Amino acid sequence: MSHDSRTAPRICPLCEATCGLTLTIEGTTVTGARGDRDDIFSRGFICPKGASFGGLDADPDRLRVPLVRGEDGELREAAWGEAFDLVAARIPDLVKTHGPQAVGVVLGNPNVHTMAGALYPPLLLGALRTRNVFTASTLDQMPKHVSSGLLFGDAHAIPVPDLDRTGHLLLIGANPLESNGSLCTAPDFPGRLKALRRRGGTLTVIDPRRTRTALLADRHVAIRPGADALLLAALAHTLIDEKLADPGPLAEHLEGLDELAAALAEFTPEAVAAACDVDADTITAIARELAAAPTAAVYGRIGSCTVEHGTLASWLVDVLNILTGNLDRPGGALFPLSATARAPRAAEPGTRHAAPGKGFALGRWSSRVSGHPEAKGELPIAALAEEIDTPGEDRIRALVVIAANPVLSAPDGDRLDAALADGLDFMVSVDPYLNETSRRADVVLPPPPPSQSAHFDFAFNGFAVHNQVRYTRAAVPLEDGRMDESEIHARLILAVSGLHGAPPSAVDDLAVDTALTRAGAPKELAAGLTGGSGPERRLDLMLRLGPYGLTLEQLLAHPHGIDLGPLKPRLTEVLRTRSGLIELLPAPIAADLPRLRRALGDRPAPLVLVGRRHLRSNNSWMHNVGSLTGGSNVCTLQIHPDDAARLGLADGDTARIESSGGGIEAPAEITDTVRSGVVSLPHGWGHSRPGTRMSVAAAHPGANVNQLLDGTLLDPLSGTAVLNAIPVSVTPAH
Repeated sequence: MSHDSRTAPRICPLCEATCGLTLTIEGTTVTGARGDRDDIFSRGFICPKGASFGGLDADPDRLRVPLVRGEDGELREAAWGEAFDLVAARIPDLVKTHGPQAVGVVLGNPNVHTMAGALYPPLLLGALRTRNVFTASTLDQMPKHVSSGLLFGDAHAIPVPDLDRTGHLLLIGANPLESNGSLCTAPDFPGRLKALRRRGGTLTVIDPRRTRTALLADRHVAIRPGADALLLAALAHTLIDEKLADPGPLAEHLEGLDELAAALAEFTPEAVAAACDVDADTITAIARELAAAPTAAVYGRIGSCTVEHGTLASWLVDVLNILTGNLDRPGGALFPLSATARAPRAAEPGTRHAAPGKGFALGRWSSRVSGHPEAKGELPIAALAEEIDTPGEDRIRALVVIAANPVLSAPDGDRLDAALADGLDFMVSVDPYLNETSRRADVVLPPPPPSQSAHFDFAFNGFAVHNQVRYTRAAVPLEDGRMDESEIHARLILAVSGLHGAPPSAVDDLAVDTALTRAGAPKELAAGLTGGSGPERRLDLMLRLGPYGLTLEQLLAHPHGIDLGPLKPRLTEVLRTRSGLIELLPAPIAADLPRLRRALGDRPAPLVLVGRRHLRSNNSWMHNVGSLTGGSNVCTLQIHPDDAARLGLADGDTARIESSGGGIEAPAEITDTVRSGVVSLPHGWGHSRPGTRMSVAAAHPGANVNQLLDGTLLDPLSGTAVLNAIPVSVTPAH
């Protein structure tokens, strides 16, 4: 380290693990990143993404000033004032002429990795008053939100496995050694799984691929893709049928146990075995092992969510945790309590039961073209293109895209790309890159690199396997000519609201006033808030109103975080159903079960496609970091040797893959880590479209797996695109 070097703590914003980093900084340049050994949550763990923080931060392809589209149709650099002037001139006028539904909003998953992305989009949606909201949730996690909403009355009440204390962990459709976890914030997931094995615990992995996670398992079950809900239903049936179900203290908080037993009667291990390609004895053994374990947790993620029965599978994960008495129990699956969470609800007076809540409703409105019901206030992102290119009243004419690249991440990117180019009157994108989606914008507003931004994990602390709180200020000053991401969002809100020219602080002041009103707190509290910015004042308020009564000053005094203790049972604080009970068989679930029963007789396709995660990648937005390219982080079609021989493919040959949405080509990678009858392509590739400015990604473009999908196949309860278990044909390319 040179004499002018210094170090600074920084929470890593590059995946859900939220590891603590120690950055080495020379001048204003991040020259290195290592794990922060003093971080109270990650204890020094780091993955390749975190180690590449400096490379991503200094990426020369990151935009530094706004871009606006000139009269010649080309994007050119512009001053910040000109960019916001254009937004203020166009969007309010479109809303006045065509109504609020003429504007759509698209939010990508990087939003949950920044403070601004968490704090400001809700205010933007309130200002626009549009119901045309599309997010990355309908590409990965919406089934879990819907099932939690139906079971517990709150779509954000998602229990997480108590990794550090459980004695038996069953993972289905999850590969945390590559993903670092999802809806389960756990730094050093690999170390936690190894610790489970060392203390005598059991790890069961259900996955059609022999992943790095599966290699750690005591039992790996190579299920047929898409059959997750059938297998889980058979496990639940076995627990009930063999009288192994024992909810324990949960019993007094349950509604519908007898109805559940009747609804699952047909899903015997023998009935589902052929459809799952898992023998009945194995299914029965897994159920018995779950029941016999002193503590156990079932955890399912992307592979079990992005399939035709994703919501049913997500529901059944928690049904298993409930039937075994492991929900809301140390060592089982518990509800985290973050420092900025709403204050816990009190029990019904005079009882130990939860007070009745408002419950959770689906389908409060529907999309204009195909009539897709909303879920959690969102419409399926697979429907975005048709909402733009289909004529009629309330057609989307303007789009606000924040940290999203749906041309690559959503089905049928070709149709969406054409809709963005030809079907919109105006588009604004908040994005650090000119990517496959933002290249179509009329205004591009680039946030600064992460070293120049403060960081707090509003979302991920609510999914953490240990209660804790950490905050890091910007490691280096904001570069001249750049605008803080929070100010970008605030000015965007003012511009679309017809309040262009008002100070950005007005947005934060309004947010503080609204929060105090909702909490029933005295308005005088606002005067005592500390912090050097609007977001810090808002964070200080949320901490003060939160369950631990903390302050921003306390966080600043603990740069490596504050340990808030292990997860604790808190079911009655969480439940918000109308009954005040866990509604075990909600009506929408019961209505969807006949569709699952019909799947018992489905004839499996000869070849189906599944996705896969890479440790050195995070969807499409990290493919421009040179140090993360190559190695295992490549876009290949993994195929079993038997299938390759049958199809006439050799390792490295170019394969042609075709499905309902079209065809793509990718190099064949012959491997027995994927079961026969299954091929695998990673998500987020396809960086070959002209007009982007991502040189590293363009040099390694890969193939866009989502172009194989036409967007018509969705999980009906959640609107989530079916990305896994897609029938495909594979031939040698000519």
